[in-house]
Order: sequence, then structure tokens, then C-alpha cells
Amino acid sequence: MATSMVCLVALCLVSPLLLAGAVLGNPGYGGLFPQFYDHSCPKAKEIVHSIVAQAVARETRMAASLVRLHFHDCFVKGCDASVLLDNSTNIVSEKGSNPNKNSIRGFEVVDEIKVALETACPGTVSCADILALAARDSTALTGMCHSGGGTL
Repeated sequence: MATSMVCLVALCLVSPLLLAGAVLGNPGYGGLFPQFYDHSCPKAKEIVHSIVAQAVARETRMAASLVRLHFHDCFVKGCDASVLLDNSTNIVSEKGSNPNKNSIRGFEVVDEIKVALETACPGTVSCADILALAARDSTALTGMCHSGGGTL
């Protein structure tokens, strides 16, 4: 029962974020669409999926951490990867803010994905898209609500 409730809450919180990519991904809305990288970086989805799968295999909790990282990015003024920015001399970044400090994790997985994508397709895949793809793959890989196990 508790697992079912956690899954329901997770779906309610995460689905709108992941679906936002689908709505914005519709070419009719002027945004990206699921096949956006098929020509400019054909292996993008495969690269992201592979690295996320390896990270989750090393540490199962990383799946939930990547979904949470995406949530925190989208929570403040939209899904723009601003949560990945480090503090500067002028501002405290979202990443370094008190609510997020030592709380959100998964940055090293995103960095690993970015390095692999930059090697395959320099300057092509945005960090915001990396966060969205990693969150989507994390959700799919764990089967959090389908297997009856796992929690956020």
C-alpha cells in the first residue's frame, strides 16, 4: 500500500514534467519533438540511456536522484538546466542554494552524459534535454510503479 501511494505521488509530480517535454516536443508548439536529434545526433538517446543504465546499475537510488534533479531544475522558472550552474561571484546558483546544497545529486551522471554527447556530437545536445532524457530513462529503467518496488 505504501509503495502504491509513493508511486502515485511520484507519477503526479513527475508526469507533468516529463509530459512537458512531449507537449513542447510537438513541432506545432514551436519546440522540440521526440525525433529532434535523429539527424543531428542519431545516437543521443542511446548514449543517454546507456550511461543512465550503468549509473542505476551501480547505485539503484540514482534513478530517483536523476528524476529529482530534473524536478528541481523545472521547479524554478522552467526546465532550462539552470540547476547545473555553479555559484559565481555575483550569485548563489540553484545548485548551491541552501535548499539544494548537499541534497540534490546526480550531477556526475549528467557530466558523464554531456562528455559522451560532446564527443559524439559537439555542441548539439542541450543540458536541459540531457536532464529530461535522463529522468525519462531513469523512470523507465526502474519500473518504479510497474514492479511494485522502488520508491522516490
